[in-house]
Amino acid sequence: MSLSGVCVTAVESRPVGVAGASQSPSHRPFGARCKAFVALTKPRIIELLLITTVPVMFLAQQGVPDLKLVVLTCLGGYLSAGGANALNMYIDRDIDALMDRTSQRPLVTGMVSPRECLAFGLTLAVVSTLLFGLTVNWLSAWLSLGALLFYVVVYTMILKRRTAQNIVWGGIAGCMPVLIGWSSVTDSMSWAPVVLFLVMFFWTPPHYWPLSMKVKDDYARVGVPMLPVVASNKVVARQIVLYSWVMVAVSLTLTPLGYTGWFYTLVALVAGGWWLWEAHALQARAKAEVTGGKLKEMRLFHWSITYVSLLFVAVAVDPFLR
Repeated sequence: MSLSGVCVTAVESRPVGVAGASQSPSHRPFGARCKAFVALTKPRIIELLLITTVPVMFLAQQGVPDLKLVVLTCLGGYLSAGGANALNMYIDRDIDALMDRTSQRPLVTGMVSPRECLAFGLTLAVVSTLLFGLTVNWLSAWLSLGALLFYVVVYTMILKRRTAQNIVWGGIAGCMPVLIGWSSVTDSMSWAPVVLFLVMFFWTPPHYWPLSMKVKDDYARVGVPMLPVVASNKVVARQIVLYSWVMVAVSLTLTPLGYTGWFYTLVALVAGGWWLWEAHALQARAKAEVTGGKLKEMRLFHWSITYVSLLFVAVAVDPFLR
């Protein structure tokens, strides 16, 4: 269902933030520094992770979970994902300096030094693990730490610069909040979070590949073999369609397994159907060798965020309608 991995040589590391690195502490205002440290956590990405965490807590509780538990789980999740993102920026600071999309990140501009970023990321990793373990449960703590290590070590350090399958397997880290949400309530595992984990696993490539199609020149410049860099738009679109069909099919298994009812099923069918429409439309444009803005690859990227939001809202609402 996916292409075999393609190996490349990672770009040579070089000092980053050439202009920003010369800034003295007096030229880095406190407010701007605070915003820079927040930016290291990639808050917009974390918003999506929390969207998949909280609804699963409602499903696990079959109602409204304890508010304090929700707050602690979200805080722990934010700190853990933020630590992973900061460490990702520390490792990728060489290529971030060369890519238009990442040229304003704090390490590139010099607003945060590499040493500060490393210390910040490691501190968040430790604090988040202890927070989960001491206030939620240790199963959630280990799952959270596992997600962080997977993202930093397996994806960022091993896969990202070596194989076109980077986002396929690296996306596992982004699936873990589903398991964490369930375990925070039940201190155990079940088939429901496993199914939703798989939904997110198959969602990640067709979510990210359209964006990669848009910025593939950036990735090509730094030697990162995202699939759109090493394969034609036709091949990428075909992979998107294949993963999309599997994702929608998996999403519909929650109801036969007895975890959800008619409302979730209806939302999964309608939202999934619209996703498949957009995926096939993208494939049709790719087959017609449409390029540039007319390819409209970002339509599916933006819809993918709406899709996962709708699906997990349905996960949270469904227990109240059964």
